[in-house]
Amino acid sequence: MSLHAAALGAFAFLVGALLSVQAPINAMVGARLGHPLGAATFSFVVGTLFLLAVTLIALRGEVAWGDVWSLPPVLWLGGLLGAVYITAAIVLTPKIGVGALIALTIAGQVVASLLLDHYGLLGLAVREITTGRVMGALLVVAGALMVRFT
Repeated sequence: MSLHAAALGAFAFLVGALLSVQAPINAMVGARLGHPLGAATFSFVVGTLFLLAVTLIALRGEVAWGDVWSLPPVLWLGGLLGAVYITAAIVLTPKIGVGALIALTIAGQVVASLLLDHYGLLGLAVREITTGRVMGALLVVAGALMVRFT
C-alpha cells in the first residue's frame, strides 16, 4: 500500500471518529434548545457558514453557482438526506447510544451500498454482489447488532 493510500485511509478513519463526536454534541444542542429540529437547524447553519467561508476564500470563482438551478431534482436529495441523518442522530443518540447509532448506520450504509453497486444506481459502475461481499456485509450487520444489544 502506498503512503498516499494509507493517508487517505487514515483520513477516512478520522472522519468516522469525528462523526461519533458530532452525534452527542448535536444531541446536547437539541436538549438545550428543546427540540431535535432546532439542533439540526443549528448544526446546518454553523456548517453552512463554515463551508461558505472556506468556499469563498479557497475556491474564488471555481464553483459554478449558476448551474445549481439546472441540477436534476435527484441531486438535491444529498442535502435532504444529510438533514435526515443529522436529525435522526440527534433523536437516537440519547436513546440508543453513540456506539449503537454509528454501528447501525454503518451497517445500513454497507447493505445499501451493495445494492447501489450491484444495480449501478445513480450512475455508479456496476459491481456485482459476490458471496464475499455479502458475507462482509452480514458481519458488519452482526457486529452492529452486537454493539446495540449486548
